[in-house]
Amino acid sequence: MPDNLRSAVFKADRFDPGLNRTYAELAAHYGTAVLPARPRKPRDKAKVEVAVQIAQRWILARLRNRRFFSLPDLNAAIRRLLEELNSRVMRGYGASRADLFATLDRPQLQPLPEAPYEFARWKRARVAPDYHVQLDGSWYSVPFGLIRQEVDVRVTGAVVEIFHRGQRVASHPLCPGRRSHATLPEHMPSAHRRHAEWNPARLLAQAAKLGPSVVAFCERVMADRPHPEQGFRTCLGVLALARSYDAARLDAACRRGLSIRARSVASIRSILQSGLDRAFLDEAAEGPPLRHANIRGRDYYH
Repeated sequence: MPDNLRSAVFKADRFDPGLNRTYAELAAHYGTAVLPARPRKPRDKAKVEVAVQIAQRWILARLRNRRFFSLPDLNAAIRRLLEELNSRVMRGYGASRADLFATLDRPQLQPLPEAPYEFARWKRARVAPDYHVQLDGSWYSVPFGLIRQEVDVRVTGAVVEIFHRGQRVASHPLCPGRRSHATLPEHMPSAHRRHAEWNPARLLAQAAKLGPSVVAFCERVMADRPHPEQGFRTCLGVLALARSYDAARLDAACRRGLSIRARSVASIRSILQSGLDRAFLDEAAEGPPLRHANIRGRDYYH
């Protein structure tokens, strides 16, 4: 019977509280019932609060003036006082806590599960146009028919599982690093073109409206990925920058990005924010340099 702490109860309700999914999985693994206390009702778990008070008075208070130089020494001292506390006869029961545990609780204990509990995180995500969901800087594929749908992602120490309406639709090994793609062939549309709304041809057609360097940048991004669809997100992010910057500046920024081998939206955005595209913009405005036998050029002067 816990409090309504956020890490255990995400929705405090007197009749139907909502448990954190990781906490609920832990309780189900060990066959434990979780009944959160009602909001602003401290008497719902009075026994627990009294147990904390007893531990403070009979253990912590007796150790407050002692100094320990190692954790094992401190634990040994606490264990001695704990055994003494559990052996004290309680006036209201005529028996000690150890006696009541041996006669009432121990016979009802169940064996531990065969497999240990494995911690798992849950999060909600929306499937991107490239039929991947993002998690901790990496991308994991789902069946392409779930594009734009919300899914539940369960993450353990080694596996990423993706659920849609309670049914598991994908499972991947957890990527060890960032900016990795885990893509299953059966999740892809036929020939990477079945989902006509999002395809390389349409992205490049939109990029052509902004400038040749934008087209070249998008082509390079898609060519550097194992599958072109994995570069859709980056291309769409570059095209979205046209809402904040004019086409000429965006084209110049992509030209600089190509020169420094940039392959991310963050790099193009940084070039625009810092004004590093101005030099390439000025070069385009000036046109090609004049070449003539009578023009000595800057290399002539010392």
